[in-house]
Formats: sequence, structure tokens, C-alpha cells
Amino acid sequence: MKFQVLDIIPYLTNPVTGRIVSPSDRFAQTIQVARRAEELGFDAYSVGERHAGRFLSSAPTVLLGAIAATTSRIRLQSGVTVLSLLDPIRVAEDYATIDQISRGRLDLTIGKGNEVKHFGLFGLQIEDQWELVAEKYGLLRRLWRETGVTWSGEFRPPVNDITTLPRPFAGAPRVWHGSATTLASAALAAKWGDPLFTANAIQPRQNYSVLIEHYRDEYARHGHDSRFAYVGSGSGSTFIADTTQQAKEQYGPVYEAIVAATHVPGNNTPFRDIDHAVAEGPALVGSPQQVIDKILSYHQLFRHDLQSISLPTTVPFEQQLEILERFATEVIPTVRREAPTTLWGDDDPYGARPAFAGAQVADAAAAVSATSRPRVPVGAPA
Repeated sequence: MKFQVLDIIPYLTNPVTGRIVSPSDRFAQTIQVARRAEELGFDAYSVGERHAGRFLSSAPTVLLGAIAATTSRIRLQSGVTVLSLLDPIRVAEDYATIDQISRGRLDLTIGKGNEVKHFGLFGLQIEDQWELVAEKYGLLRRLWRETGVTWSGEFRPPVNDITTLPRPFAGAPRVWHGSATTLASAALAAKWGDPLFTANAIQPRQNYSVLIEHYRDEYARHGHDSRFAYVGSGSGSTFIADTTQQAKEQYGPVYEAIVAATHVPGNNTPFRDIDHAVAEGPALVGSPQQVIDKILSYHQLFRHDLQSISLPTTVPFEQQLEILERFATEVIPTVRREAPTTLWGDDDPYGARPAFAGAQVADAAAAVSATSRPRVPVGAPA
């Protein structure tokens, strides 16, 4: 299994101590954690994007650019790029710039986002959210794969003979599709032969299992090579202590206060207390062995390739770094051994795409696409 650290950059007061970190310090911490994650051997670092609520991640490309300039091997991901709100031309330009700065380390994750209020902020209708993502992704794919693009659609003016610059580092970056609650994103990922990233942060695991199985069924129906049907999984907050009881005692009051104060449609977890969250929810809270067992139990159901973790950013920063190190040294080795994957390895064309891996694949996207053999029956829904 591969491992990612995700920061959607919450801007929250610690509900127990009343302490809040300033925006400037919070951004510095995000960059510092990315550098430390690289030192500890994590495979990827992801920055989220939010435009409503108490978050500081409204400009993820700025942060990813800073991280790209101060790291050399860790892969950079978005979590998610809210494509439903954005202009595909600007997305193509901005993220290709990050891909060039990082010399091929970018993996993009797209989605419609789960903040209801952000559609109004951008003058869009929530009823169009799925059509917006599908249409804009269709254009983004062409912009990264073709020159002289001519295109027309429903939600933005047509383009004529457009070539975006800069071009990506080595063919189109890999694009993952984030999916939290519905089948639409899973189906879009499967249609194009892209990987799926399931949120697995709030709801019971069975809900996410349905999305993953639908994705795999559709992926096969569209005739794509199953070797590249990669799946990523999110998680709740990560908190490691010597024993699970200690972890619950130390983090439980913070967790329960944050949960009690969260009343956002689509973001309300059924796991309201720490005991329930540890026993049945996606929170990675406990001893190292408890966290290992939790990840492997999810892997039995999901068969996922990439595990994402999120640090509890309301606790002291020094404690966050300690949790990150303990996860890297006491959890990752066992899970890697017990749940191997080909993602970003020798059998994955994207494994050798970045400069740090030798830049041996000139166009990883084309190499993956060449393995697909469309088999959708005539008359079947696409």
C-alpha cells in the first residue's frame, strides 16, 4: 500500500483549549508537514480545496507550488480540485505549472466538492453539479492531451484552436476522481479508466464499499485494463498513542466537541463519540497496532492501493509531528508488507514518470490508455 497525507487546512479553534493557529502559521505548518512527510517516506502529500466554511484551502495551487519548490521526491496531489467550480483552461495551466515545478510529481484529484454553499459563491446551480464536472473534465482531458483544441459545451463559451501552456511535464498527469456519497463520480472515473479516491471519512464503511464495487464493475464494462483500476481511501482523523485507551482519553474530548459543533449537510458523521468512532468509524485513533488493524480491515473490504491520513490539526503542532513520525515508523511498514500494490511501481507507467524516478516514460497517460479495449455493448448507457 502507498500512503498520502491530506490537509484540507481546517481553520478551527481547539474546542477544549480555545486555541487557534493564525493563518500564516497554519500555512507554514502545512508546508513543514509536507517536507517532514517526504523525509519519513510517505508517498504523497495532498492539499484540499474549500471555498465555504472554516477552511484556509481556497488557493491550493499556491501551496502546492510552494511544496513543489521545497521537496524533491514526494508526489503532490489535490484533494479535491473542485472542478465543478473552475475553468478547465485555468486548471490545465495552473496544475501543469505545478507538474513542471515538481518535475512530474503531480497527481490531480477532481470532484464536485461537498460544500453546498460554494456553488452560489461562483454563480452556479447545485442542480448542475454532476454535469459541470463531467463536461469540464472532458475539456481538461483534451487540453492536457492535445494541441489546437476546438471545443464547445453547455457551461462555458466555446474554444477554438487552443493550446494551453505550460504543457505537462511528461504527458497528462494522472487524474483521480474523488467520491464521497454518490455513484456519479465513481461512474465518471470508470468511464475514462481513471482511479477512484473514496472519502471514507464520515459514513459507515459499507456506504463506501458500494461506491468502490460500482466503480470496478463499470471500469470492467468499459473495457479498461483492471491493472490500473487503482483505489484510494481517506480516513477520519489520525491520533496515535501508546495504547488505544490513552489515545481515546487524549483525543476524545477534542473529537467529540468538534463533532458536536458540526452541522453541515453531507459532513455530519454518525460516529458521535470517540468509542463509536474507534470501534466502527473511519477514525485512525488508537495504538499503532489498533491503527494497523483498522487499515487492514478496511483493505479487506475495499482492496485499496492508497491510504490517506489527516493529522488532528487543532492539537499542538509538535504533537502532530510526533503522530506523523509514529505512523511512518510503527504503522506503514506492516501495512506495506501485508497489503502490496503496483501503484507508482515498476508495473505502473506513472511510476517512472517523475524526474526523481528517471523520467523514463514520456507519456504515461498514453501508455495506460493504450491498454484499454472498449467493450461497452451497443445500446448500453455510457
